[in-house]
Amino acid sequence: MSETTQQNWQVEVFYDGDCPLCVREIKMLRWMDRKNRIRFTDIADAIFNPADYGKTMQEFMEEIQGRLPDGSWIIGVEVFRRLYAAVGLSPLVSLTRLPGVSQGLDRGYRVFAKNRLRLTGRCNAGTCEVN
Repeated sequence: MSETTQQNWQVEVFYDGDCPLCVREIKMLRWMDRKNRIRFTDIADAIFNPADYGKTMQEFMEEIQGRLPDGSWIIGVEVFRRLYAAVGLSPLVSLTRLPGVSQGLDRGYRVFAKNRLRLTGRCNAGTCEVN
């Protein structure tokens, strides 16, 4: 399922390979991941089956999902924190945990995640309803 099978990964990220913004971020992370600490799994790949992970495609599409080597799941901004820590940016990541900053990032990400399809021009029947 995953595009990489290395044994020392610290975080697996489940990303939408059909999302231009997501792909840009993943390309940058691949470039920065010199020690292969990130496992990249494209949920848009034809062979991806969310049931293999005990989740639905809707869960994967609603917000970014990550998995740690022990099998535990992380979601939202915490996934980004783990990804950036894995590529050596732990000092920057620690700033994202400060009170106020953390809440602002969480709110901002929720707004982005809710509107991601609309922002990337991928709305169709059944997606992007106004709530």
